[in-house]
Amino acid sequence: MLKPLPSILLAFIGLCVAVIAGEGQLSPRLLLVLVTVLIAAAGANGLTNYLDRDIDARMERTSCRVLPSKKIYPPKRVLPLIIALIIVGLALAWRLHLFVFLADLFGTLVAATWRKKVTCVYPQGVLASCAPVLMGWLAVRQTLSWELLLLCILIAAWLPLHVWSVNITHREDYLKAGLKYFPINLEVKDSVKVLLVFSLVLYAASIALYFIGSFAWLYLALANLLGIVMVYAGSRLVITRATKDAWRLYRLSTFPYLGLIFLVMCLDIRLLG
Repeated sequence: MLKPLPSILLAFIGLCVAVIAGEGQLSPRLLLVLVTVLIAAAGANGLTNYLDRDIDARMERTSCRVLPSKKIYPPKRVLPLIIALIIVGLALAWRLHLFVFLADLFGTLVAATWRKKVTCVYPQGVLASCAPVLMGWLAVRQTLSWELLLLCILIAAWLPLHVWSVNITHREDYLKAGLKYFPINLEVKDSVKVLLVFSLVLYAASIALYFIGSFAWLYLALANLLGIVMVYAGSRLVITRATKDAWRLYRLSTFPYLGLIFLVMCLDIRLLG
């Protein structure tokens, strides 16, 4: 229900951004950043799963989850845990800094209103997904910068590749459940072109980070490699329009792409910066 793997990935990203903001310096504060983002992400994921439980039950792909399958019943039994996680996350964020608290609060509120299976309002999704980035940065450095903006643009370009590729893979399942928002309401031949555009934006943003940030050759090399892989996957999907290629793009977007590129940012700025 709390989506442990996505929550861990978001916590890892928050930690990496904190390392980047601190120019590679390590401190015990980073552990608090990791725990804070992990708890906040788990609470937000639990909340969205609770809100989407009825729609999950109508979809074959998600009907086996704990709430729609009634492994936990009634659903309200999970609310104390979800609320506790959100409150603890906010308390830890407050401990880090007021700005971290505001980023966490804003991200949680947006996550509660941006229900991925009900509506696909892209700006709301970007704001929710950028919350871990903002929390990690503001925990260390309470000033905005072009580097932070590019990190958020990177997430903004990554999000459609991650979410919409699943929509395309399971398009018929979504339609049978009565969901017809973008990109499900488009023909596959059109929606895959949109993903190719975002893969190009993702590649451009990752390279721009090299010139704006404090990164060296290690990051540049991997950003090029991963960017080419993502553009190739997007191009292949445009050509084949195959479900397996949409699913492959989804898998690539999570790991290796997002996990590896943030890991290499940390290694580069720590070892070569």
